[in-house]
Amino acid sequence: MKKGDRVQGVYRVQAFAELAGVTVRALHHYDRLALLKPKRTSSGYRVYSAPDLERLEQIVALKFLGLSLRQIKTVLDRDSRSLADVLHTQRKALEETRRRLDKAIRAIADAERSIQPGRPAASAVLKRIIEVIDMSDQTTDEMKKYYTDAAWIEISRRREVLQQKLRDIATEGTRKWEALFAEVAASLDEDPAGPVAQGLLARWKALVDDFTGGNREIKDGLWRAWQDRDNWSDERKKQAESFSDPRVWEFIRKASETRSNP
Repeated sequence: MKKGDRVQGVYRVQAFAELAGVTVRALHHYDRLALLKPKRTSSGYRVYSAPDLERLEQIVALKFLGLSLRQIKTVLDRDSRSLADVLHTQRKALEETRRRLDKAIRAIADAERSIQPGRPAASAVLKRIIEVIDMSDQTTDEMKKYYTDAAWIEISRRREVLQQKLRDIATEGTRKWEALFAEVAASLDEDPAGPVAQGLLARWKALVDDFTGGNREIKDGLWRAWQDRDNWSDERKKQAESFSDPRVWEFIRKASETRSNP
């Protein structure tokens, strides 16, 4: 350690980086983001102390858990309860990852049992393994970009509830949406301000509220996702085929505008 790098528990940036096991470049980046703001000497040099080391250890730990630097700053600038919430969210996310891995392991085991020695593996078997392993993470990451950090954290916190709702959508929920779409498609000649259209709109909003739990940021993210559906993956587009009639969406939009502007 060079002379002057440490004075009475105060560290210059190079010595602090060595102590903490991070790069000087990382410390400069954290400073620019106001994530870790050291004091400055009269000459403008950064100097770090014990509280800075404690905060840096928290940053490194949360970064290891998969949080973005922006999320980490939000967490550390709040009270300690938010840290507990984030740890809970990350634990749930890891449990979900474990669930997907278990599912992938089962798919591979099933494939092993179905492949007979000396015979080539059926392409359908291998395709199924790829789908199981790849699609859950891919479609989740694909949707994340449409939401604010706060909305995505809320979605993660409610992960188990939403997973159940997604399962419902795949069964009873899907049937409700398909029935509603069919009714709207059969009512396109109705007056958007009339009782039939307004009744359909009320059912539409009720189904949306059932999925989002009434959370405004989740609703906004859902809307942004649907508006950008041309850029979805083929798998996601396939899932939404039954709900893609633009006439239905236009009718609902007009009915909603009529209600908003009597």
